[in-house]
Amino acid sequence: MKTRSCATSQAVAATMMVLVAACSPKDDSKPPAGTPANATLTAAQQQHLRFYTVTTSRYHRTIDTTGVVDFDNDQATSVLAPFSGPVTKLLVEPGQKVTKGQPLAIVDSPDYAAAVSAYSKALATARTNRKLADADKDLLQHEGVSEREAQQAQTDAANAEADRDSALKALVSLNVDPRTIKDIEQGRLHARIEGVIRAPIAGTVAERLITPGQLLQAGTTPSFTIADLSRVWVMAQIFGSDLASLQVGDQARIVADTSAHDVTGTVENISALVNPDTRSVQARVAVDNRDQLLKKQAYVHVLIQARRESEGLLVPVSAVLRDDENLPFVYVVQQDGSFARRHVTLGLRAGDRYAIPAGVRTGDRIVVDGALFVQFMQSQ
Repeated sequence: MKTRSCATSQAVAATMMVLVAACSPKDDSKPPAGTPANATLTAAQQQHLRFYTVTTSRYHRTIDTTGVVDFDNDQATSVLAPFSGPVTKLLVEPGQKVTKGQPLAIVDSPDYAAAVSAYSKALATARTNRKLADADKDLLQHEGVSEREAQQAQTDAANAEADRDSALKALVSLNVDPRTIKDIEQGRLHARIEGVIRAPIAGTVAERLITPGQLLQAGTTPSFTIADLSRVWVMAQIFGSDLASLQVGDQARIVADTSAHDVTGTVENISALVNPDTRSVQARVAVDNRDQLLKKQAYVHVLIQARRESEGLLVPVSAVLRDDENLPFVYVVQQDGSFARRHVTLGLRAGDRYAIPAGVRTGDRIVVDGALFVQFMQSQ
């Protein structure tokens, strides 16, 4: 019984020791596994360092994103074939400047020929009926015809003139050259009547979408794109918290691989819709492109300087280093004079400083010049 009592006492004592150990506070002063010990430098070595005290600052965010160059759709138009038929000749090349009304292509179009013929017939009928109406009016005064016959002649003349005007509008809608219309009115019909696709505006032939022999469908076949390339749009992708800082009128800098020089622009519009695929919002940046440095569909780097102020903790870019896992960190001066590695979360870059959402606190003193030397000494 005595031996059993002693064994029981030893078991109770062992259990108490485990409980005491479990309840004892952990020593958090030691760095976690894998974190280097704090670096220590002599006073002479520290003279070559420069420090920065973290404080809350107000700043203008620089939104760093990408975009795609597009035409200024307010100064560009898609030219549709106004009539059907096969293309017989192309008259312009992409990149060529054109004036309003300039011929772009020739089409062997029955629609065009029918419209010219209809106007010629309507013109002749209107002239004949007007002469008959004027003659009946004169005969009516001499009782040569009845009043009813004279009125009918006037009605026929008016109807014929309405048909003539309608046929003329059909020619105008087909962009028929005014000189051709004048030739028809003077009875000078061309032996071969061909349709001509003309430029509706002045600009540059940005796209040629048809080939010789291609059969065009009236009103549906895109033939050319004419654009004023002196001004283009850059459609920038805006994500997450960047949207809160962005507003119409913000200035942007466009960096393109196709250009040796950066160009500037202005945010003109911010979409009200979120792209369901990318979860981004498009911002339209209008860019002066008189030197035509930007090309349609080119991918560009967009830096938008927000006018709206933000507030947060900023640290100089030179203070931020990367560890073996490419994670950003800074060196924070400790109370004992040593230098502790503190991992940080990088926010947006504002000039030569980073916004730091997490990792440092107001009042922290960090190394901004000489951090690489501290890292070297820490690794020794």
